[in-house]
Amino acid sequence: MVHAPNRPPPGAPPVRINLYSDTQTRPTPAMKDAMMRAEVGDEQHGDDPTVHELCDRMAALMGKEAAMYLPSGTMCNVVAILTHCQKGDEVVAHETSHILHSEGGTHAALTGVQIMPMRGPKGMFTADELRAAIRPKTRYTPPQRLLEVEQTANIGGGAVWPLAQLNAVAAVAHGEGWATHMDGARLMNACVAAGVAPKDMVASYDSVWLDFTKGLGAPLGAVLCGSNEFIGRAWRWKQRLGGSMRQGGICAAACIYALDHNIDRLAEDHANAKALARGLAQIEGVKVEDPETNLVFFDISGTGMDVARLQEKLQMRGIAVSGLGGRVRACTHLDVTAPMIDEAVTEIRAALKAA
Repeated sequence: MVHAPNRPPPGAPPVRINLYSDTQTRPTPAMKDAMMRAEVGDEQHGDDPTVHELCDRMAALMGKEAAMYLPSGTMCNVVAILTHCQKGDEVVAHETSHILHSEGGTHAALTGVQIMPMRGPKGMFTADELRAAIRPKTRYTPPQRLLEVEQTANIGGGAVWPLAQLNAVAAVAHGEGWATHMDGARLMNACVAAGVAPKDMVASYDSVWLDFTKGLGAPLGAVLCGSNEFIGRAWRWKQRLGGSMRQGGICAAACIYALDHNIDRLAEDHANAKALARGLAQIEGVKVEDPETNLVFFDISGTGMDVARLQEKLQMRGIAVSGLGGRVRACTHLDVTAPMIDEAVTEIRAALKAA
């Protein structure tokens, strides 16, 4: 049975402190102004100058030849896998990856690939572990075609793949003749935290995308990057999955604004996440994972309260958090300030004390 979208419990006040996800960010007045002033055309005909500017800038930022604007990061993953693979192929990815956990079974339903789940701490695996997952090339085994990694690793706690490890697993994949794809939903968080330029972070990956609707604060859109040949073939899948966005420049302008104004400030979100983790760690019964970027995961099983109950109690206090993998997840972003962090810790402590 498909359930209706989540809604606040009856009587819940408006959300004051939204730690549910960085997807909850709202465009600022300045971003809205940039959207309203955008020069537009028909993206399908290739005459939307703002979409072209965004794609050109993204290709340059990622060190790739070409780029394509899409409505969402999930659609980027779907289009990329459809482009890299054929039905019956195998994709190798971490067992906690977004393509396995959060895309509605799309890859079974639409792409026709199977996904080999890799294990490893913090949503990562090593080159040696990847070598051990290589199948013998016989008619009995699925053709392994694609390595997929997620930067940052969401369920892994917002952890950042080290550059050397990214390059090492990509080298194994390329040595086997596989393509490589990076789910870059929070790629800029990783780049800011690690102090690595985007084009260096993704140099070993044949395709990569960046989501603009998370920490970068745009209302819609992600950009998939790769070679001219790859993006040319990906356009056919974009057409098959729904086609163009017509005057997409209105939304592309928000993404351009984000590139100009919202990357360096991600360090503020990381600092707020660390402050939140420090505060939560002082609450009896709470175990907090040390955040590397803007995601704070904490275990409340020692408090006698479960995740769903805490979410409900916090909603009645105007605070939103999410539950993921049996843990609570709090996500900092540009709509969360340092004073809000202090208030959130106070309210979480009060809610858990009731248990």
